Amino acid sequence: MENNISLFISHDDYEKLIHLLPMADPDLADLLESELNRAHLVPASQLPKDTVAMNTTVSFLDLDSGLPSTMTLVYPHESNLNEKKVSILAPIGAALIGLRVSQTIDWPLPSGRTKRLQIMSVSK
Repeated sequence: MENNISLFISHDDYEKLIHLLPMADPDLADLLESELNRAHLVPASQLPKDTVAMNTTVSFLDLDSGLPSTMTLVYPHESNLNEKKVSILAPIGAALIGLRVSQTIDWPLPSGRTKRLQIMSVSK
């Protein structure tokens, strides 16, 4: 995982996500908590518009496969893969939170592999 990139998370999202950590797989919870703790916390009104936040739609590129994907990052009770709504407690959701357009991250998967992802666009 690349830790030299800047993450931005709103105070509101941070508070809600910290309370969700006990519901997550322990390994994922550790990774997500680490990301949350290194993020720059800002008021929602000051969150850069190109930042992946809760309930935003993000398009990203899998740099290993070259395949683009688009999904909406949601809370666990709202996840619906048919609607491309992915939970923050899914590995891909936890990987993307706080990233900005053009940033890249290497994220470990439960299989032991690592995914290299690049943010292409973010919208509300």
